[in-house]
Amino acid sequence: MTRHDDSTRSRERIHRDRQIEDYVHDPYRERYKPREPAVCPICGVVFEHGRLHWKARPANASEHICPACHRIHDQLPAGYLTLSGSFFEEHKEPILQLIKNDELQAKAEHPLERIIDIQTEDGKLVVRTTDLHLAKRLGDAVHSAYQGDLETKYSQDEYLVRVYWSR
Repeated sequence: MTRHDDSTRSRERIHRDRQIEDYVHDPYRERYKPREPAVCPICGVVFEHGRLHWKARPANASEHICPACHRIHDQLPAGYLTLSGSFFEEHKEPILQLIKNDELQAKAEHPLERIIDIQTEDGKLVVRTTDLHLAKRLGDAVHSAYQGDLETKYSQDEYLVRVYWSR
């Protein structure tokens, strides 16, 4: 074996190991695709042709609870957006409307991206979402519209993001 072979093998081993370490386990990611067509009995999203769609229920569809409805039922969000500050308190209604409009747009494109709920905790507003990307998207939308301070923290151990915006 040549020295080149050793270094190549070493790089491959490091690359493989890093892939394993970088993988974050999402307990709600489905391990198999449901039999098609399938419909979620809770929200009505249809799984067909390998994708989720908002459309009328096919006549021959089987029932399968989607990951978003499963998360909502278990009350286990993947994302948190926390909004705070005096500016936020003064402009709460238009900021909430922006968040709700952005969620509707995201949900139309990606049916698993939904707001679970909006709660007040310790004088701050917390938006809990079913997907990491939605929490980040909502935080970016508020920051783009109103500036302020935006901080994003991804969990190293879980499929979870916390986004903080204040002004």
